[in-house]
Amino acid sequence: MVKDLKEIISSLPDSPGIYKYYDATGVLMYIGKAKSLKKRVSSYFNKIHYENRKTAVMVSKIVDIQFTLVESEMDALLLENALIKQFQPRFNISLKDDKTYPSIIIKKEKFPRLFYTRNIIKDGSEYFGPYASGAMMHALLDLIKTTYPFRTCNLHLSEKNIKEGKFRACLEYDIGNCLAPCIGLQSEEEYNENMRAAKSLIKGQLSEAKIQLKNKMQEAAAELQFETAARYKKKLDSLENYQSKSTIVNEIKHDVDVFSIVSDERFAFANYIKVSNGIICQTQTFEIKKKLEESDATLLNFAIAEVREKYQSESKEIIVPINLDWEDERISITVPKGGEKKKLLDLSIKNALYYKKEKLSQYEKLNPEIKVDRILNQMMQDLRLTEPPKHIECFDNSNLQGTNPVSACVVFKDAKPSKKDYRHFIPKTVVGPDDFATMREVVYRRYARLLEENQTLPNLIIVDGGKGQLSSAVESLKELGIYGKVPIIGIAKRLEELYYPEDELPLYIDKKSETLRIIQQLRDEAHRFGITHHRKRRSNNTLVTELENIKGVGPETAKALLLELKSVKKIKEASLELIADIVGESKGKLVYAHFHSDQA
Repeated sequence: MVKDLKEIISSLPDSPGIYKYYDATGVLMYIGKAKSLKKRVSSYFNKIHYENRKTAVMVSKIVDIQFTLVESEMDALLLENALIKQFQPRFNISLKDDKTYPSIIIKKEKFPRLFYTRNIIKDGSEYFGPYASGAMMHALLDLIKTTYPFRTCNLHLSEKNIKEGKFRACLEYDIGNCLAPCIGLQSEEEYNENMRAAKSLIKGQLSEAKIQLKNKMQEAAAELQFETAARYKKKLDSLENYQSKSTIVNEIKHDVDVFSIVSDERFAFANYIKVSNGIICQTQTFEIKKKLEESDATLLNFAIAEVREKYQSESKEIIVPINLDWEDERISITVPKGGEKKKLLDLSIKNALYYKKEKLSQYEKLNPEIKVDRILNQMMQDLRLTEPPKHIECFDNSNLQGTNPVSACVVFKDAKPSKKDYRHFIPKTVVGPDDFATMREVVYRRYARLLEENQTLPNLIIVDGGKGQLSSAVESLKELGIYGKVPIIGIAKRLEELYYPEDELPLYIDKKSETLRIIQQLRDEAHRFGITHHRKRRSNNTLVTELENIKGVGPETAKALLLELKSVKKIKEASLELIADIVGESKGKLVYAHFHSDQA
C-alpha cells in the first residue's frame, strides 16, 4: 500500500459514510457504505483477498480514496444506492434500480389515501422516503393507521357522491380501521386534520403520538386488558426507536446545489452537494489555495462558478451558509435558518470541516512549522494579542503550610517547552505563605535580570492565579517600566478563567481549543516543576534536621555529609571509617553510633 493511502486510511473517522475508490486515471471504480469508515476501508488492505480475485484486482488498482460523512448507517445505505445508480462503477456488480426502496405517499385527492409505493409519479402527491428499512416503514404505517384511521379504498369520494348515498360502509369501518367518510360519518375537515397529524408523525414530530399511545396503554392496563396494553407498548417502543427521515433523501423535489466553505489564513475548503428529485446524487470536497486575503464570500463565488460548470449543473437554487452577491437573476441564493435545507447545509459543512482537519493534519506532518504557526496565530486571536506568542513564560508558587516556599518559571518557545530556560526562585524578602508578595518578588527578579543582561523579553507572561496574583505581577512590571510592553494574563484554576489587568470580567475560551490546551500545559508544567523543587528542598531540610538532632553534630557537619554521600540512607550504610574521613573521628563516631545504636 502506497504511503498516501496509508495516511488517508489512518485519518478516516470512525463514523458512518460512503467511500469511493479511484484508479490511476481518476476513474471511479467502486462505491461502498460503512457504519465505520475506518474499519470498513481498512479491512480491504489488512488481508490478501485469495477468496475473491476480483476484489484483489480492485484493491491493487486503488490510488485514491474519497469519502462523505453522513448521520447514520441508513443514510449511508441510501447515499450509496443513489451514487451507484448515478455513476455505475465497474466493480459495483449489484446495482439497484429506482424501485429498490419504498416511499410513503399521501395521494392528491379528496380524503387522501396514505400508503407505500415504489413508483414516484409527478401528479402533485406528497412522497416521503425512500426508506432503507422496510420493517421500519411498515411499523410507521401501522402506527399511523392505529393512531389516525384513514381510508384504504379507491372510491371517488366527491361531495355529490357522498350526499347521494352511493356508498356503504365496509369491513374496515366495522373493525375500527376507518371512520367511514364514504357515508358521511367523518367530515373532510376532520379527515384532513388527521392526515396533517399523520404527516407530522412521518416527519419525526412524535411528541403528540407518544402521549396518545402512552395514555391508551395505561387505560388498557387499568382495565386489565394486558394483551391490548402490550400491543400499545410495542407500538410506543417502535415510535421511540423511529428515526426521522434521512438527510440524504428529503422533501426538496427540484434540483438544488448546496455549497459550504471553511477557511483559515492560508487555506479554504469547500464542499458541494447536488440534490436531484429529493435525493443526493453528487458530493465532493476540495481545497482552494488562497493567493491574497480573499473573503469566504469571494472564494465561494469562485467555487460555485467552477463546480457548476464542471458538472454542467442547471439547478435554479443554490443553498449557501453566507449571503453572496450573485449576478444571475435566474438563480436564487438561499441561506437557510432551519428545515430540510438547513439539514443539507449542515451535512455539507460537516464534510468540509472534516476535510479541512484531514488536510491540515497531512500538511503539518510534512512541515511541522505550519502547525506551530497555526497554533500561535490562533493563540494571538483568542488572547487578543498584537503578535504571535512565540516566547511564553508562566509563574507558579509552591509551599507546604508556609514552609520551604519556592516559585517556578517555565518557558515555552514555539508552543513547546524550552526546559533549558526553566528557572526556580527561592523568595528572599517574603516571610510566611504570602502568594501575592512572592509573585511580586519573583516576577521583579526575573525581568530585572533579563533587562540587565539585555535578553529578549517574552511575548506573553502567564500567572497561575486569579486577580490577586496578577495584580502583584503587574506592580513589578510597572516598577521595571515594561508594563504595557509585555502582555500578561492570569489563569484561575477552578473554572479556567483568564484575567486581564484592569479588566473586571474574565475571558472564557472554548474548552476544546488548542489555545486553552497550551495554557493548561504551561500551568501544569510550572506546577510540576515548582512542586518537584519544593519537595527536594523539603526533603533536604528534613535530612539536615535529622542529622542536627544528633548531639554534638551541627549544620556544617550535616551539610558536609549530605554533600558527600547525597542521602541519609547512604550515611546509614556508610562505614565508620568513611564517615570519619568526611567529618573527623569524634563526630564520625557520634553519627555512626546514632544510626547503629540498635546493633550495640
